[in-house]
Amino acid sequence: MSKHNEFSVNSNELLEILKMDEDINLEFKENFGDNTLKTISAFSNTDGGTLIIGVNKHKKITGMQLKDNNYQNIVNQIVNKLSITPEFKVINIDDKKVLIINVRKSSIPVSFDGRYYKRVGNTTREMTFEDLKSYFRKDLRWERLKEKDFTFDEIDESNVKNFLSIAKSKDRLSVLNFNMPIEEIFEKLGLSENGKINNAGILLFGKEVQKYFNYAKVRVVKLKDNITIVSDRWIEGNLFNQFAETVETIKNFISVRYEIKGIERKEIWDYPLEAIREAVANALLHRDYFTANNIQIKIYDDRIWFYNPGGLPEGWSLEKLLDLHCSAARNLIMFYVFYLAGFVENIGSGIERMIKTLSDYKLPHPKFEANHTEFSLLFFKDVYTEEYLAKLNFNERQIKAVMYVKEKGKITNREYREMFNITDRTALNDLKSLCDKGLLKKIGKTGRSTEYILAEINPKNTKQTRNKPEKHEIG
Repeated sequence: MSKHNEFSVNSNELLEILKMDEDINLEFKENFGDNTLKTISAFSNTDGGTLIIGVNKHKKITGMQLKDNNYQNIVNQIVNKLSITPEFKVINIDDKKVLIINVRKSSIPVSFDGRYYKRVGNTTREMTFEDLKSYFRKDLRWERLKEKDFTFDEIDESNVKNFLSIAKSKDRLSVLNFNMPIEEIFEKLGLSENGKINNAGILLFGKEVQKYFNYAKVRVVKLKDNITIVSDRWIEGNLFNQFAETVETIKNFISVRYEIKGIERKEIWDYPLEAIREAVANALLHRDYFTANNIQIKIYDDRIWFYNPGGLPEGWSLEKLLDLHCSAARNLIMFYVFYLAGFVENIGSGIERMIKTLSDYKLPHPKFEANHTEFSLLFFKDVYTEEYLAKLNFNERQIKAVMYVKEKGKITNREYREMFNITDRTALNDLKSLCDKGLLKKIGKTGRSTEYILAEINPKNTKQTRNKPEKHEIG
């Protein structure tokens, strides 16, 4: 017999069950077939239940063929056609095999052959249009669901206490205190309901998050180009751990220089850390945890690409996201807990703050791409430095011209000629090269009075920059 999940039913208990009548949670079937799959769908969509196969309508044990291939075929049909994995047990009574399938209530609707079923008394019925409307109006947010019956032994209490300390220091939490039982703290924060810990509670404060949500992690990769990996890091743990470690990993993969101001030494990173923290928090809190894709962050010499599964809310567009808007968090509970800890605001200002921070840092405007299933964000490095431009093989005149535009805001063809005492053709060729490679762009009139300003996008200097990063996992 192939290996299968065990649950607590023995032959004596089965005989006792056979004395019961079929009801909303119990049904007997003589054979396995489509009607069995409909019943499993119905149990999943109602309150769960137990299906006993190999028993006729008179509750007499008839048995069934359950050699390895028969059993595996049944398991495969259920998994492939219903996308769920119930618990199975085979009991042998008087040399007759009975298959017991224990079905848990599903956190999301379960269909069979495109139709949804429910239990009404001891019958399985197809859900009506009104049933479906009512079902889909339920709050089916991933964070409020329960993967299993979690216990408070699985919660890292030191993380909870640390969170309370941080939240109180931010003056954002007054209703909770350190002397409260952890069960009460979770109820007040929405991390449990009626004493049952939900997915948000485990993801935020669990000791072994990936034991239940193996996909809930972050991959940070440093790349030379789209295929050459320099460094690679998988980040796991609870959400607070992922947030802190992801930010630290990005810092390890980018450069920092130091400026001495007075008696203090100031760190100058390639990108403002505030914007990095905002991008990481958004990826963790706005991702769709119903999907199995990981968050990915790819770091190149001249840019950082942030990607998370889970796109824009229904009815939203990039234009609305980049305009004045209210907060629309996908995971409201987790977002609120991060707000209490001071890591995010709760007024829909994250994107605007990120753009302003990058602008104050004299960096190009970030680039956003999104649909209803994916979201990506690009930070561009300050490439308008003498050191970086020299690597791109620009001549001394071009480098000085770019520095001039960076300081003054623009340069004309006439100013360029006069700065270096060169011919019209030489000036035109130099400036055209800077435009072709994405560093400058022409505005206004043509001819000797043509003006050039800094381009808004990163220079098109290498193959890796022209090609957008791929959205699949790096192998």
